[in-house]
Amino acid sequence: MEMSVEMEMPVEIGGHAPAFVMVAETAADVAAREALLDRAMGPKRRKKSSEKLRRGRRPSEGLAFVACDASGGVAGTVRLWDVSLGEGGAAALLLGPLAVDPSLKNAGIGSALMRHAIAEAARLGHNAILLVGDAPYYARFGFSAEKTGSLAMPGPYERHRLLALELVEGALDGVHGTLKAAGRKLKAQELISAA
Repeated sequence: MEMSVEMEMPVEIGGHAPAFVMVAETAADVAAREALLDRAMGPKRRKKSSEKLRRGRRPSEGLAFVACDASGGVAGTVRLWDVSLGEGGAAALLLGPLAVDPSLKNAGIGSALMRHAIAEAARLGHNAILLVGDAPYYARFGFSAEKTGSLAMPGPYERHRLLALELVEGALDGVHGTLKAAGRKLKAQELISAA
């Protein structure tokens, strides 16, 4: 059973009245989210190593968000996924994709989504978040490659782009091996509609 969390977080852009609200993603957002991801990331997004960990799975409970504009349109999205870390099987989250409508770049939506996702992951008791991304962008949120040297993604990726943020100090100490998908699987009808 999918749990729907009703939460709205106004995002103030440039000192103006809130132009966007962050809400828990619902089934009604799926088509708009997928169209946004296609516009922002292109058709090759489905071939990334991170996608291998998401395929056939649901996002971590309570950790899929969209930023909606005043008309209710999806302007941004972020989701976090349950993964296990290599040999010891320690639990963590994999963030992604984070995307904002290309026409709204540099409006602060991506940063607001990141801060919200990190805060919710911490509130829900998760230990660490990993992602594959640009270190200069994600460093402002506390992500670095400092503790990912002994971890690997399944499939090709650029090692320096595997970044992590510990939500609990020491959560990534001693972990090593390849990330594996964990968490809730999609039901048969969801798999058909996701194809």
